[in-house]
Amino acid sequence: MYYQSQLANHITFLLIKNTLLDMTINNPIFIFAVITVVWFMPGIILRRFKEKKQIKKKKKMQSDAIQKLYPKSRD
Repeated sequence: MYYQSQLANHITFLLIKNTLLDMTINNPIFIFAVITVVWFMPGIILRRFKEKKQIKKKKKMQSDAIQKLYPKSRD
C-alpha cells in the first residue's frame, strides 16, 4: 500500500514536471526573456565592476594631486 502511494506521488510529480517544462520550453516569450537575460547580464555586471574601479582610481588620483599641492611639513 505504501509503495503504491509513493509510486502515485512520483508519477504525479513527473507529470507536473513534464507539463511545466513543456509550457516553458515551448513558450517563445519565456525563451526570449531567458536569452535576453543570459546575453545582457554579464555585460551589466562587468560594467558595474569597471565603473567602481574607475571611481576608486579617480579618487586616488585626486587625493595624490591634493597631497602634492599640500605636502606635510617636516618640523
